[in-house]
Amino acid sequence: MVVKDENAEKSLDLFLKIGLDERTAKNTVANNKVTANLTSVIHEAGVDSGCERAIGNLLYTVATKFPGNALLHRPALLEYVVSSKIKTPAQLDVALSFLGRVGPEKFPSNEFEEACGVGIEVSYDEIVAAVSKVLEENKATLIELRYRVNVGDLFGQVRKMHPWADPKTVKQVMDGKLFELLGERTAADDEKPARKKKEKPVKVEDKVSVVETPSVQPSEEDLNPFTIFPPPEENLKVHTEVFFSDGPVLRVCNTKEILEKHLKATGGRVFTRFPPEPNGYLHIGHAKAMFVDFGLAKDRDGCCYLRYDDTNPEAEKKEYIDHIEEIVRWMGWSPFKITYTSDYFQDLHDLAVELIRRGHAYVDHQCTPDVEALGKACGLTCFVETLKVFLDLYPWLQTAEEIKEFREKKMNSPWRDRPIDESLKLFDEMRRGMIEEGKATLRMKQDMQSDNFNMYDLIAYRIKASFMLLQELFFTPHPHAGDKWCIYPSYDYAHCIVDSLENITHSLCTLEFETRRASYYWLLEALGLYKPYVWEYSRLNVTNTVMSKRKLNRLVTEKWVDGWDDPRLMTLAGLRRRGVSATSINAFIRGIGITRRNLAEIWLWKQWSIVNSDNSLIRLDRLEFHVREELNKVAPRTMVVLHPIKIVITNLESNALMDLEAKRWPDAQIDDSSAFYKVPFTNVVYIESSDFRTKDSKDYYGLAPGKTVLLRCNIGEDKETILELRAEYDPSKKTKPKGVIQWVAQPSPGVDPLKVEVRLFDKLFQSENPAELDDWLADLNPRSKEVVPEAFAVSSLRDAVVGDKFQFERLGYFVVDSDSTSDKLVFNRTVTLRDSYAKAGNK
Repeated sequence: MVVKDENAEKSLDLFLKIGLDERTAKNTVANNKVTANLTSVIHEAGVDSGCERAIGNLLYTVATKFPGNALLHRPALLEYVVSSKIKTPAQLDVALSFLGRVGPEKFPSNEFEEACGVGIEVSYDEIVAAVSKVLEENKATLIELRYRVNVGDLFGQVRKMHPWADPKTVKQVMDGKLFELLGERTAADDEKPARKKKEKPVKVEDKVSVVETPSVQPSEEDLNPFTIFPPPEENLKVHTEVFFSDGPVLRVCNTKEILEKHLKATGGRVFTRFPPEPNGYLHIGHAKAMFVDFGLAKDRDGCCYLRYDDTNPEAEKKEYIDHIEEIVRWMGWSPFKITYTSDYFQDLHDLAVELIRRGHAYVDHQCTPDVEALGKACGLTCFVETLKVFLDLYPWLQTAEEIKEFREKKMNSPWRDRPIDESLKLFDEMRRGMIEEGKATLRMKQDMQSDNFNMYDLIAYRIKASFMLLQELFFTPHPHAGDKWCIYPSYDYAHCIVDSLENITHSLCTLEFETRRASYYWLLEALGLYKPYVWEYSRLNVTNTVMSKRKLNRLVTEKWVDGWDDPRLMTLAGLRRRGVSATSINAFIRGIGITRRNLAEIWLWKQWSIVNSDNSLIRLDRLEFHVREELNKVAPRTMVVLHPIKIVITNLESNALMDLEAKRWPDAQIDDSSAFYKVPFTNVVYIESSDFRTKDSKDYYGLAPGKTVLLRCNIGEDKETILELRAEYDPSKKTKPKGVIQWVAQPSPGVDPLKVEVRLFDKLFQSENPAELDDWLADLNPRSKEVVPEAFAVSSLRDAVVGDKFQFERLGYFVVDSDSTSDKLVFNRTVTLRDSYAKAGNK
């Protein structure tokens, strides 16, 4: 924290030196990106010791508005600014626009200077003449409005005549001439002009028919979240700046030749990829990634790969691979092609060799090897002596913990500068299984002293276990690549290269990968490969659950939940089993947006508290809102009683049976027979035990003695448990009922109703953000699952099959579970009928 404060003070002092006012300087220091840009501009301009305020203000504009595709020309522009060849904001605006059009192409200085008015001096007399002419042309308006006239419009007219005139001089002359014409400013000049009332149209006696037009709903184009992404042909802009600790700045962009080759390969179409690691089941966060990756490709008539990032054979399983493809298609997405990172293992290996040859990678040792044996194996007597010296100088290299400390101190590895031939030889031995796991890695030679820890000589390759059997060497098998390899590329090495090899136009990922941009582009630049456009968006986190695969895996393996598809989990398999559709999930994703900072969520939180105040957690209510929106339209109504209490209707014969018609939908039309279902009505019906009380109250809408009908209760031996009620049927509807309750009758005299199992689910965790808790498992909700083994249902549900969805009146929306058998149906509650999100404001 002290280091950060010291850096902030240094930056503030530097910005004040170039003439920025204190408020602007402090606001700049608070913005890391602008601070880095302005610091770089000041260094490039060579004004670290300070400059005139006018120049400093122009430098600030350069730092904040310079076009990213022309960063190669920024030093040249700064020369013009510092030498005062470009000295006005108007000149600088034209210069920035000009360079934005030129991009990284050759800098045409003659055209540039002509366009920006370099060398053109507008004299004081010329300014006076121009101002006088403009005021004369507008004299009548000036006399009428005096100082209430739009002075900005007058300035614009002068600027058309002399675009490169000094604006301060123009203002001074303008103020003086206005004073000569109008005299002193009076109080009346500061009064706001009275608004003229609009004349009311004359009433027409004849009635005009009014045609009601429905409110125009915004089109999909108006709500299209993918308009923020540039087309592939614009991928010439500088993607990022990599600031090295020793001073240089790497500005990464595609050359015109590389981009043309890429566009030829893709036909100019958009190519994206959805790259999950097959080490677990996908969750709702992956649904957002799918929406972004597949959605952009679909929006632009492009292609999206499903690419398995399978570089870790220990964690990956065929089960997960099969699940991912199946769930992607269930979510409504069709991959252009299914690929694996392992498909490119040979290409990745060959490029690693090339990286070593170019001096950008080296073999490093993660724990102290036998120095003499290593030197003997490599025939490197000189290297052994050098290594011994390093071990004497840095004794903390002796243990893994001490090596970690060595890296935390941002010091170069003692093997970093080993000869290229040595690294090539050792890397080949790594590939052939001659070096044990953990004894060596291949590291990229990046910048150990960088402020970005993702440039700390990241690992490119590591060794995975191999073993000897009957004097023959075997490699640990990979689920897709087999047993050909015992070295595997890291994510940081493989991800960007495979993006390039597959000609991905837009590489889209969540914000936690933003600091990896530097490494991503550094590697592609080091190998001279095509560079995709990278963009990060806010990660999706939902309240009352965990999204980490490690935590999800623990919940599953330790039996805290009933498998990866437990309906309480936010896995896509769990949501599907709970009855949530892909359509609802995608509507939820579209609703929260794909911006970098969840701006929509922040607004919602302020208005309705739908988003947690840390701007990263989306409340579960919002997902449930979209689920209800769909189920309300597609789930037919039916009746189920969870905790039945028996009612015997005394004025109905015991053998009586009536078939009543019940609506499947609230707006069912009488002439549509499919909108109704048959409900048997006999002298024995069952209602919810909660719908009867022995004592009535004003706010109670269920049954009670003396309410609507006279009920006589048969109380059990414990004087509390109600075993049976007796009531009378009122066919003439003489008494107006106060409430409406659901019920289920015996389908025929003496036969019990259909018995079903009903599972009621609640939030899995009690806290909104359990992932932040040290003992997160202790926060599990003990009431997250309630099983009702023998609920009563109407007989029409007997033919329901797995996946069928219903609204159980007054209870919620339910789906038939896969645990159902021919003997008993099992229903999972998807969501209750209560809609707290709509009540919060989204009605």
